[in-house]
Amino acid sequence: MTNWEQIVKKHAPLVWQTAYRLLSNEADAADCFSETFVSALEISRRQRVRNFPALLARLATARAIDQLRRRYAKSQIRTNTEDLAAIPSANPGPAQQAQSKELQTRLRKALTKLPQKQAQAFCLRYLNDMSYVQIAKTLDITISTTGVLLLRAKTKLKQLLETAASEENL
Repeated sequence: MTNWEQIVKKHAPLVWQTAYRLLSNEADAADCFSETFVSALEISRRQRVRNFPALLARLATARAIDQLRRRYAKSQIRTNTEDLAAIPSANPGPAQQAQSKELQTRLRKALTKLPQKQAQAFCLRYLNDMSYVQIAKTLDITISTTGVLLLRAKTKLKQLLETAASEENL
């Protein structure tokens, strides 16, 4: 039998960090946090889990991206300025903070338009700083597939961000 109290205690920082990095909102991150552990519990009841950190990182990323999709689909973009102020910056001036906030918002919105696997791979690589090998194991894909997913995700994100920037300049 799995000791969930220990699993939650041991892996809570990983799940929280993953959710908060994507959502940048404590309330949304808390929802994602609980959804992640509920999903992990359901999965562990159906099958043996060999790698809880990988499973939890994958679930947290998927739940956070789902939440972002719901957020942007409703066109109710909420940002908590207190949360954003906690993000360290090389130049904490108002202009830099505004640019950073704008870029974060655009990136979150663009991530919601990627296919699920591409978004997960991108987040695991660039937000969780996982290696290609770790991502491949987490997503249960080959290393070469990981590379392809990341290349496609970066290409599509670049296109989406450039489109968003040009639309704002009109």
